[in-house]
Amino acid sequence: MFQLYRKKQLQEMRPYVEGESMDAISVSIPDQLAGSPKLGDMIARNPKDHTDQWVVAAKFFEENYEPA
Repeated sequence: MFQLYRKKQLQEMRPYVEGESMDAISVSIPDQLAGSPKLGDMIARNPKDHTDQWVVAAKFFEENYEPA
């Protein structure tokens, strides 16, 4: 059963740079099918492991995040 949870932490992110290497950055299959990575997407990283990075789609980012 799903429940609502609020994150307790801030999320480190930066804009995706067109043409950058995505070798170390995870992109989910649904995001790939939607055309990611693309301009407007953000790259998030785990603050405890900077090698753990993933794409946050632009629409999701706009709907769910704001600068701290």
